Parts: sequence; structure tokens; C-alpha cells
Amino acid sequence: MRSDNITGISDKVLEAIMRANDGKALAYSEDELSNRSKEKFREIFEKEDIISHNLVSGTATNTLILSTLCPTYGVTFCHEHSHVYADECGGFEFQTGGAKLHPICGQNGKLTPAALEGAIGRYIVDEPHHNQPAAVTIANSTEAGTIYMPDEIEALSRVIKKHKLKLHMDGARFANALDNVGCSPAELTWKVGVDALSFGTTKNGTMGAEAAIFFNQSDDQGFVYRSMRSGHLISKSRFIAAQILAYFENDHWLNNAKHANKMALKLARAIEKSEAIEFKYPQQSNVMFVKMKPELHDEFESAGIEYFSSCESSYVEARMVTAFNTTNSDMDRIIEIIEKF
Repeated sequence: MRSDNITGISDKVLEAIMRANDGKALAYSEDELSNRSKEKFREIFEKEDIISHNLVSGTATNTLILSTLCPTYGVTFCHEHSHVYADECGGFEFQTGGAKLHPICGQNGKLTPAALEGAIGRYIVDEPHHNQPAAVTIANSTEAGTIYMPDEIEALSRVIKKHKLKLHMDGARFANALDNVGCSPAELTWKVGVDALSFGTTKNGTMGAEAAIFFNQSDDQGFVYRSMRSGHLISKSRFIAAQILAYFENDHWLNNAKHANKMALKLARAIEKSEAIEFKYPQQSNVMFVKMKPELHDEFESAGIEYFSSCESSYVEARMVTAFNTTNSDMDRIIEIIEKF
């Protein structure tokens, strides 16, 4: 319940890592498994000309992509609660060499076309006193646990393309968003205007396997050099690729996400019936933000149930997360406590 990145590794992925440990392989993504993982991304996203780079860190993936899309004198627009703005310790500024992040307010963790248009309009293009608008980054699912639907992304993209900017998506929980939307990976990304994607797997059953995906080859300029310079060109890359291939095999990634979402929905139904706890944002993924009575929080703590929380004047705010290996008994235990109140 604390997070979905404190879980172990799914058995299928762990077995794939062990298989990859047999024998030798070329380093730095020149091995057979890495080549196969790149081909798998082309298949999954139904696009032959995409470029993908396997990495181990979501923060590195976000910041390396954005530093490739945004020059040192540029500005990237984001939600005020976005991970890249609030939780990556200036990684964007470090990787870009000092480019600017412009945070924008938005209900339920989302940007709106109108707010984005207004923010972009604050900068004068070709005026040397101004940072130059370069990119927009959104997350799916968002830091509020909400989901951008394809039409919402497309509406943002129209503003972005009008101003000749690039659109990046932080997909740390992309599989969870995809399961709830019910469309194809392509329909949630490049077909609605996404130029680059941070494809996350670590929160959904791998040990540590992320991918930077560029849907337009021309946007990939210099990425590999940035990776090397910042210490993210992986030596024994076959172990990352092995995880990604196992993640995709027989829809393992979607099945994991579907289970996490199912457990979240089970908890959500109990919360909706209770007067002691309520949602802060709409429940749309496996990440849920709630407000609860202090007495309920105390009961949770006494039972050893862990989650991130903060105490307000008359209630406690908390973030609750389900994972690919959350069990029905885990949920039943929490629901039983809620029903006491």
C-alpha cells in the first residue's frame, strides 16, 4: 500500500534474468536480447521507425528525453505536481544544463489546453530575453492517479503542435493507464501526438527496466551521448532487455496492471460506501489519494498498514497504491478496518 515500487520481481521476469545470466553477450545494447527488445517496442507500438533506449531509472529516462528535446535556453511546461518538477531533485535542470521548467496549475493533476496556451503565451519567440518554448511533459497516469484519455492528449497536442513544441509522456505507470483506457499503446501515444515516452516497467513487476522511446527518429539527436556522459549507458544491457521481453511475453505486463487496477477498484468500492474516508481525486488507476478521519488512520497504523500520509487540521491525507502482487486478502484486511467506521 505504500507504493508499487517496494514490491519484489514477478517470477516470469526473475526467471528471464536467470536465463540471461547463462554465457556471454556483447555490452552496451549490442547484444541479441537488446536488439529483440527494440523490435518488440516497434511491434507493441505499431511503428517501424521508432527508436528506443533501455535504461534502469525512471528519473534518468524522463530527464534524458527532455534534455534531448529541450535546449539549455529552452522551457518545458509541466503540471505543478509533476514528478519531473516536484520529485526529481533538479534532474531536468542538471541534464539540460539549466533549461527552465514552467509549472502549470490544473485540476486533478492534469493540464488543460487553455492553461497551456496561456503559459506558452508568456514567452516571446525569437526574443533573446526569454527562454524559448520547447516541450511539454505530461504523465499517464498522473501524480494524482488520474488518467489522460486519448482525446484529452490530442487536444493538448493541437496547442503544442501549433507552437511547434514537442510532447513527452512520463509513463511510469503506463500499463495501468492503458488497461483502464482500453485502447492500444499507439492510440494512447504517437497517434494522438506524443513525440517521446518514458516507458516504465519497474512499478509493474521488473527489477529495474525503463525505456526512452522516440516516435520520430529526428528527435533522438544526441541521446546516446547524453546517456554515456551521465552514466546511464548500461554495460550488461542484456539483463535489462531480458526483463522487458519477459514483461511483454503473453501480455504479462497488461495482466499485472489489470490485477493492480482490479485491487484498487475493490478498495475504491469500500471507500465510496464509507463516511470515514473519501477520495481527494477521482479514482482512475492503482494510485489513490484519500482524506480520512484521524481515528481511521490510527486504526490503520495500529494494524501495521503502511502508506504515505500527512496530517491536516481535522483529517489525514494519504496516498494508497496497489500492485501486481497485491492479494485479495490484503484488500480484505483494509476493507474490514474501513467498515468498522
